[in-house]
Amino acid sequence: MTTLPLVPIILAGGKGERFWPLSRRQRPKQFLSLDGSGRSLLQATAARLFPLVGTWDALWVITSAALAEGVREQLPDLPTANLLVEPEGRDTAPAVAWGTLEVAKRCGKEAIVGFFPADPWIGDEVAFRSTLQAAAELAAQAPAIVTLGITPTYPATGYGYIHQGEEVGHFAQHPAYRVKRFTEKPDLETAQQFLATGEFSWNSGMFIFRAEVALAELHTHAPEVIQILEQKGVAGYAEVPKISIDYALMEKTGQAYVIPAQFGWDDLGDWNAIDRLLKRDQPNVELGQHVGLDTQATLLYNSDAEEVIVTIGLEDMVIVRDGKATLIARKDRTQDIKKVLNELKADPRMSHLL
Repeated sequence: MTTLPLVPIILAGGKGERFWPLSRRQRPKQFLSLDGSGRSLLQATAARLFPLVGTWDALWVITSAALAEGVREQLPDLPTANLLVEPEGRDTAPAVAWGTLEVAKRCGKEAIVGFFPADPWIGDEVAFRSTLQAAAELAAQAPAIVTLGITPTYPATGYGYIHQGEEVGHFAQHPAYRVKRFTEKPDLETAQQFLATGEFSWNSGMFIFRAEVALAELHTHAPEVIQILEQKGVAGYAEVPKISIDYALMEKTGQAYVIPAQFGWDDLGDWNAIDRLLKRDQPNVELGQHVGLDTQATLLYNSDAEEVIVTIGLEDMVIVRDGKATLIARKDRTQDIKKVLNELKADPRMSHLL
């Protein structure tokens, strides 16, 4: 495949707390293998981006200081200069702003930059790279901040939505549209209405643009983020507001475009995503030894090959055993894992389990 004039930056600073107890402070979701491939999610993301650039010198990662050593272990071929280490996590807007500034310094303001979360599942990597080709072409030709929109398959309430407007043309045989608006995590009735129109996509969190375009838009819509980083660099990180790129820029800019994607995607947001990904014709999804009686539609994970989970009369449950922690929850309550972790954080006796 022809390489793109693109600088891909992987955003690898997330915590992935909804995958506790498997995901911990020093072993967040992106360091885990959750799709049965044997590769971590970070390694899989790097592997699917690598053919776009053809060299490790052109691939970047941004992460927190607490996770930097783990990234180096996971991606040993990544040049040290291409690992941008945040002193502390400040959400995605500071990460995108700092990464874009660094690319502009090294590669020029006309460089095309792409930001990619470290932890989604992508089904068709060829289609993924074809869609990125289209996004890069649009970004090269217009002052555009391009996002990849995922065609919804159900009325999800945990994703952001993109309302596509007028079509602006085809790029690498993919149609592109202006963005009318972004909507964060609608209620069920609103999500159902969005699906009925056929005009909405899920927000994948992937963005492609020329560095100069994004920097100009950040100056207009998020000066409190970009100005400190321009003046002080990473030394000013603690002074930058903690805010997502969606709120800081994408919901405000008039230069947002969306290319609907058809490559198979899941953000792997919690344990239910693994159930969706690995569900076969079996009554349960079993990752580890399990003996069950009258147990169905249950996800079971055990990191110790010598242990066994035994269940009786369970349905629609998630059971995860790792080290000295065990999670047992109904599938419809896995979003509450963060609430439980807050309880653990408040108890000094439990800090080793985080």
